[in-house]
Amino acid sequence: MKFDDIIGHEKVRSEFDELIKMGKISHAHIICGEDGIGKSLIAKELAAKILGKTEIKEYADLIEWKINKGKKSISVDQVRSIIEEVNKKPYEGDKKVIIIHDADYVTIQGQNALLKTIEEPPYGVFIILLCETMGKLLDTIRSRCQLHKMKKLSHAEMMTFIKRKYGQLEDKETKSILAFSAGVPGKAEDFMENVSLKLIRNEVMDILINIKKMDYNSIVKYAEKLTEYKDLWREVIECFIVYIRDSLIYKETGKDDLIINNDKLEDIKKIAMQFSMNRLNRIFDMLNFARNNIEGNVSVELTYGTMLFKIQEV
Repeated sequence: MKFDDIIGHEKVRSEFDELIKMGKISHAHIICGEDGIGKSLIAKELAAKILGKTEIKEYADLIEWKINKGKKSISVDQVRSIIEEVNKKPYEGDKKVIIIHDADYVTIQGQNALLKTIEEPPYGVFIILLCETMGKLLDTIRSRCQLHKMKKLSHAEMMTFIKRKYGQLEDKETKSILAFSAGVPGKAEDFMENVSLKLIRNEVMDILINIKKMDYNSIVKYAEKLTEYKDLWREVIECFIVYIRDSLIYKETGKDDLIINNDKLEDIKKIAMQFSMNRLNRIFDMLNFARNNIEGNVSVELTYGTMLFKIQEV
């Protein structure tokens, strides 16, 4: 992949170019941003430039580390393997780049083991940590790295991405992709490749429009239906949140052009008509509470059921 083929993230990329040009590129970096935003792509571009290459592809001196299959974190044993690799001499030139994916899932013991290596890596070794949030990284790790925050792509950049990736689509489908992805290219790809995400968007909207007139059994059935997408619970909650956010914005401003889910504008207006500002804000809080519960390993089906009954009662 050529560097010029990358869409967006101009600020971060320009910062890297300037640092390389001045010979001031740090030996340790943290690139932070939500999943699908393009952290890996930007890290590989930086790595290629550090290695003196002209395009993004696999190189002998570009080593990537990810969470081992079947594991939920990067253990201290895996970190020791990373350190062992760091201390090996480069294969081709005099530089080596190590990219650690999901660095915010390195255990505390692993982070402590990695600290000295990040602080004083061998000459010519550069370490790039990728994370969704810096909150899980030790202060001692953060303080020894240059920090780079990735921002979402603009509407124009997302349009370029979608057209380049999928060609000319119908206007309604393009609007749906833009609404779901919210500036994150990876989410656009998920939406196009996973039909369940399109079904989730429609079912969540049906729930919000009709929940005031649902009986007990209907709510239970909807909770069971949502639970069928157990592995996509984050997407389910996010759909609820963005619809409520749009409804709040429309209720406050009355402006169509501020609505993210523009392909469902009439439905957003219906939700805004059903609930007061105070009630929409309370629903928003309920959704965040539900997300925290699921993250805390509370039953997904139980959480959905409780959440839907509370939304009805609000």
